Amino acid sequence: MTAIHLLSDLVMPISEAKKNPMALARDTERGPVAVLNRNRPVMYCISPTMFEKMLERIEDSHLRMIAEERLSDGSEAVSVSLDEL
Repeated sequence: MTAIHLLSDLVMPISEAKKNPMALARDTERGPVAVLNRNRPVMYCISPTMFEKMLERIEDSHLRMIAEERLSDGSEAVSVSLDEL
C-alpha cells in the first residue's frame, strides 16, 4: 500500500463536496481543503483570497527572476533620478 501525502490539514470526501459545495467553499476560509475520492486527493480547493496571494507570489517570483537575469547579464548599471523620469 502506498502512503498518501496530503498538502492540507482539512479534507472533505468528494461525495460531501458534491452534496454541499458551499460548505466546501466556506471551509476554504480556514485553509486549503483536500477533496478525497476513495481516500486519495483528487483536488485542492482554496479561497479566492489565497488564490490571489498565490498569483501575486508567482508574479513577484517571475519579476525577481527577470531582475536577476538583467543584473547578471554584464550590462552596466545606469543611475537615474526621479526628476529625470
